[in-house]
Amino acid sequence: MSLNQASSMRKPAFIITIDTEGDNLWQNHQQILTENARFLPRFQSLCEKYGFKPVYLTNYEMATDAHYVEFARDVIARGQGEVGMHLHAWNSPPLSPLTEDDWRHKPYLIEFPRDQIRAKFEYMTRLLEDTFQAKMLSHRAGRWALDEYYVSLLLEFGYQVDCSVTPKVNWQSSPGDPQGKGGTDYRHFPSDAYFINPENIAKPGHSSLLEVPMSIQYKYPHWINRLKQAVNILRGKQKPDSVYWLRPSGGNAESMQNVAVKSLADGHDYVEFMLHSSEFMPGGSPTFKTEEDIEGLYKDLETLFKWLSERTVGMTLAEYYQTKVKQDV
Repeated sequence: MSLNQASSMRKPAFIITIDTEGDNLWQNHQQILTENARFLPRFQSLCEKYGFKPVYLTNYEMATDAHYVEFARDVIARGQGEVGMHLHAWNSPPLSPLTEDDWRHKPYLIEFPRDQIRAKFEYMTRLLEDTFQAKMLSHRAGRWALDEYYVSLLLEFGYQVDCSVTPKVNWQSSPGDPQGKGGTDYRHFPSDAYFINPENIAKPGHSSLLEVPMSIQYKYPHWINRLKQAVNILRGKQKPDSVYWLRPSGGNAESMQNVAVKSLADGHDYVEFMLHSSEFMPGGSPTFKTEEDIEGLYKDLETLFKWLSERTVGMTLAEYYQTKVKQDV
């Protein structure tokens, strides 16, 4: 082994995850378009410039888009990225409505009856594996919602990595089914990678499924968060702690670097970035509406990727999984 290879192995991983889905799903409730597939090659080129390998966590409409399929097959063939699974329950076959308007409410998969959860999960897994002629190893739940039954399916179907956990974030106040309880509360989940306990997914266990939580840090020190909570309780309000994600929001390259710095200082051997595929397209999201916004996004990405290229090594989720398995041997 060369000195350069040994040095790279000691570097933490930089994992890029892209929720690969239709255009502007925040606002589109009646029709799903996939024009954003045409904007992915520019991002892929930027990743390759810095030696990074994106994971395109792909949902139903993108898996049936010819432009995206051609693009993703090429990425896989060249070993420059990975395709994983991302499942939006409201439009993934087989369709069986849960609410009076699933496209508007966007119910969580975990809110559906178990037989429907399984049917949707199996359909999406087979669709992706048949389309890309590759075993699906990596996964992120739609709208970040995970539970023990969901994990049992990931294990049964041979997935190796999940990246649905968003530490410090509680999704219970984000409704899906209006009659439901909202999303998953991740405030007491680990923030570092762990092999998941199928009986209690908030705890490490001895399963073969590796959980790789998103890189998220508190905006304020612990004592300030506790003080703000106390004030909110006195006011009769409940507000979540403010957090920063390793995720572009426009002009936030410095805060993304700070998230990475804090995560690595906490002893994590990876940092995980995320964005939606539609955010690379002008008007594809509420955040990046114009071509000028997109150019600002790429300016931030250049700054972040250049900085991280000197401190990390790019890996897909499946590649990162292999490093963790070898550590346990």
